[in-house]
Amino acid sequence: MSTPRPHEVTSITGVPASLAEDQRRRLRQYLFQMGLRIVLILAAALLVDGWLMWVCFAGAVVLPYSAVLLVNAGRDRSTRDSSAVQPVQPSEIEATPTPLDDPGPRVVDHTDDTPSAAPDGRKDD
Repeated sequence: MSTPRPHEVTSITGVPASLAEDQRRRLRQYLFQMGLRIVLILAAALLVDGWLMWVCFAGAVVLPYSAVLLVNAGRDRSTRDSSAVQPVQPSEIEATPTPLDDPGPRVVDHTDDTPSAAPDGRKDD
């Protein structure tokens, strides 16, 4: 499993819609397509003649099959923006002023106050 890169922030906005909301959306979509089918049947029967009448009838015949396929695709067709949240850039740290007169390198001497052990394991006295 790979870890996210430091500049990418994981977002939880990709949570799917609730089941009731999904069913409501699918029902509206199906009813719209069946309403369009009724309009095509009425147009073919009452308003148009010739080849356009046959196109309307063909649409009215094919539409129920395609409507069921599209509506039953269900939750997989829903898309949401799940792009990563852009992180806030940290502000720059101001540089500390350097002293004008540079005393040169600093030397620190260290003295050990504990008695040191001799190479053979005896203490120096």
